[in-house]
Amino acid sequence: MRFLVGVALLLAGCAPKIEEVKTNVTFAEDVHSYAKPAEARVLHSELDLKVDFEKKILEGSVVHKIDGKGRIVLDTKDLHIDKVEASADGQKFDSARFALGQTDKILGAPLEVTLPEGTKFIKITYATSPSAVALQWLEASQTAGKKSPYLYTQGQPIYTRSWIPLQDSPGIRITYRARIHTQPNFFALMSANNDQRTSVPSGDYSFDMTQPIPPYLIALAVGELQFRMIGARTGVYTEKAMLDASAKEFEDLDQMVSEAERLYGTYRWDRHDVLVLPPSFPIGGMENPRLTFATPTILAGDKSLVSLISHELAHSWSGNLVTNATWSDFWLNEGFTVYVERRIQEQLYGKQRSEMEFAIEIAELKAEMAKLEPKDQHLFVNLKGRDPEEGVTLVPYVKGALMLRAIEEEVGREKWDGFIRGYFEKFAFTSITTAMFESYLKEKLPELKLNVKEWIYQPGLPASTPKIDAYLLKVVDDQLASWKKGEALDTKEWVAQQWLHFLRGLPQDLTVAQMTKLDQEFKFTQSKNSELLDAWLLLSVRNKYAPAQAALENFLSRVGRQKFIKPLYAEMAKTPEGKVKAKALFAKNKANYHPISAAAVEALFAK
Repeated sequence: MRFLVGVALLLAGCAPKIEEVKTNVTFAEDVHSYAKPAEARVLHSELDLKVDFEKKILEGSVVHKIDGKGRIVLDTKDLHIDKVEASADGQKFDSARFALGQTDKILGAPLEVTLPEGTKFIKITYATSPSAVALQWLEASQTAGKKSPYLYTQGQPIYTRSWIPLQDSPGIRITYRARIHTQPNFFALMSANNDQRTSVPSGDYSFDMTQPIPPYLIALAVGELQFRMIGARTGVYTEKAMLDASAKEFEDLDQMVSEAERLYGTYRWDRHDVLVLPPSFPIGGMENPRLTFATPTILAGDKSLVSLISHELAHSWSGNLVTNATWSDFWLNEGFTVYVERRIQEQLYGKQRSEMEFAIEIAELKAEMAKLEPKDQHLFVNLKGRDPEEGVTLVPYVKGALMLRAIEEEVGREKWDGFIRGYFEKFAFTSITTAMFESYLKEKLPELKLNVKEWIYQPGLPASTPKIDAYLLKVVDDQLASWKKGEALDTKEWVAQQWLHFLRGLPQDLTVAQMTKLDQEFKFTQSKNSELLDAWLLLSVRNKYAPAQAALENFLSRVGRQKFIKPLYAEMAKTPEGKVKAKALFAKNKANYHPISAAAVEALFAK
């Protein structure tokens, strides 16, 4: 294809500059990948892709540097494979035999390549499908600027295989380089080194990720983007319409990085920038190294929702530096990250705010666990034969963090901080299993009496669950009790988290008069805080509060974050007439949602 560059040029000097990919690795069995890394594995990848907004595809090639012989098995999903070639030196390529296996609904299809003797590189020429689950193609009308289309990827957990044929397992780490070709007015970014000179888009971009990462962290975004420096190694990318608000909201970003380093060791990824995406982004944030992807729904104007940024920063240690080897070990990524997030928030905004945020998360966890089967209340979840998305509940996040907090309370913060720093250093740039964590914990803290296995392999919350003293929420509970007696509220000093606790603590059944009075006094329907507005809209649907209907329709048309839209559609669908309205609204807005979010909502209507 005319957009391909010379492979020899791409591969010249392709060895990682910072961290070598380890070859003497024992791999855990990953039931969500066809890869057989013990036979042959990918060490480094070279992408050369053209972005075609008209066809909604990426097309080009990937060259994999490999270690192994005989055959190599890659993961694919809805890819058109044009040809496969093999090479001993990365310069002269010859055709290689390959076979695309049977397609599985969850896993996609295996791509098996027969390796001629001496093969060190394979080159795959391919194109993606317009419906690739990892790619969201936005029309201009779906962006903040309303002028140009936009593309972004979401690889976690097993979606990278829908835009790159590779070994899509968190237990396999690679380095990568990329050439991305776009129309000249577009700017491309990746989870790698990025150019900050957004004012001169060329349409031809080169990237280099020199630290080994699991494939789900390979990320790409293309659009009309601008950059604003925040600190020496931090900044924000977004569309022009959101740049000022984003930079103001994240002005503490540099301090966040410094506080995290002080707690848990050197930041190993060079820069920590944030890309604020269009509202259709299906999740709160994605910790793509060097370039966190974030939802604009956290732009509240008062930094009340920046714990999400602390969370994604914490992933620079837990998740990106030390990664879960399989998706059953997901709590190793998220439990540690929530714990570290709480510590960063405490350093920046004080213990009371951090404890209040943690208490809200714990309440959300308990509500969710009440609906989960016992097997899904374990930290280590058996996901064999299941979509790994089924393991993405609050259990690995909040129950995992609670277990780590329980260990801290038993052994003391100073010793526990030392353990975590040693843990990140010991397993840096590797992927580990729950069993490896248990072994390391026993080795370093032999005096620990906490029943760790009960936390990891049993449902529910153990009796050893820490009690979180959230004084600021107790203030709200007292006011709620007064409100239920008909007394006036004293809310002068309340922050957003207190208001959220208040809304969630209101009776499920409110009269229209009660809803009207609350709205008139506190202007919930006009709230600019997405968390508060979502909670209020849930109450409005439940209690048929008509004045909020326009706000509900507007919210569902502009926001694609699954956390918000799925519960709203579910609440509407609880009545026959509500289900009809929900289906009509979804049909109108489906194009604005990422395929992940759209599928989650459609599943509600199938019940």
